[in-house]
Amino acid sequence: MAKSIISLIILCCWVAVAPAATIADMAEGAPDRYVVVRGDTLWGIAGRYLKNPWRWSELWRMNQEQIRNPHLIYPGDVIVLDKSAAEVSLRLLRSETVRLSPQVRASPLAPEPVPTIPISDIAPFLSKPLVIAQNQLASAPRIVRAQDGHVALGAGDIAYVQGLTKDQGSDWHLFRAGPELVDPDTDETLGHEATFLGEARVAKFGDVSTVEIVQSPREIYAGDYLLPAPPASGFDNYVPHAPEKKIDARIIAAYGGLFEVGALSIVTISKGARDGLEVGHVLALYRNLNAAPYKLRESSLWGRAGLIYDAKNPKTNYVNEPLATRGSPLYGRVGPGGYYHKDDRTNLPSPPLPAERYGLLMIFRVFDRASYALIMSANRQVNVLDIATNP
Repeated sequence: MAKSIISLIILCCWVAVAPAATIADMAEGAPDRYVVVRGDTLWGIAGRYLKNPWRWSELWRMNQEQIRNPHLIYPGDVIVLDKSAAEVSLRLLRSETVRLSPQVRASPLAPEPVPTIPISDIAPFLSKPLVIAQNQLASAPRIVRAQDGHVALGAGDIAYVQGLTKDQGSDWHLFRAGPELVDPDTDETLGHEATFLGEARVAKFGDVSTVEIVQSPREIYAGDYLLPAPPASGFDNYVPHAPEKKIDARIIAAYGGLFEVGALSIVTISKGARDGLEVGHVLALYRNLNAAPYKLRESSLWGRAGLIYDAKNPKTNYVNEPLATRGSPLYGRVGPGGYYHKDDRTNLPSPPLPAERYGLLMIFRVFDRASYALIMSANRQVNVLDIATNP
């Protein structure tokens, strides 16, 4: 069965074509030929050829529709780099060998296409974690009581739910509203990040419906919410590409409630479909050196519930304070010799510092006002409140 690839058809398509890549855009040591192997990703192959992997579509001269609905690369395909012109491009060699045997006829399974990014890293986030809008939360059905007076529910238990309707089907997901997702630039609440609790199936519809808990990785309680189970879907295998519109977003959460994460971690950013983001968009990460550190920390040592929690001022913002002179050569104005300048009261200038670029992320799931992204590369830790913008 013939299998088409990203660019064989594309080379003749010149409507809304992306700018072509040149020799200056190529990664050092870019191979003239590369044989695709199982386990490769489109991002990884792109990194072999380009300094900026999100410009992959430019090597194939793809238009926007082809970026969103790409033909696929398969293990065994040979990618050939054509540097005969000022504008370099890629082409594909695909050899199909048919082996015949008088004794055995084999029907091999259809080959799996190369994914854009490692699916194993994002699979749990493709359907179950949710970003719930404020109005959606207000109207979502809720568990009002458990059978036999149980406090915590698990798989096999019965619960009673108010607000279910037949037109939305019998299969539902259970979740608990997590912390608010707040845009740090506008203080606007974008929604809630929901915690997935399990799955339920309706046994009997009514004003108060009876449901059976089918699966429950977490304990479930009265007051927890339900949403219709989404249809099974996989990751849309878009080509990594930069947004067409200007995007100025912030990282507003990291999976696991962490404030610092690294490469291949999942983060939530403060822009979504309404802002022009789509699956496959690549954004650059910048550190805002002028932002107050620890602004959002709420661990036991940093407020809310810890040693320095102040009930009269629960939203204390923490900022860096200069070290006071301690009468030691290790403390003072400037390093080991600072002690000798401890009485220096000269005001140091404090000009605004430039934002520093340090990594890339790729959008893999988009909600109306927020998105999930995978950190593709980072040469330092990724912090909540860092900037994500066009690469």
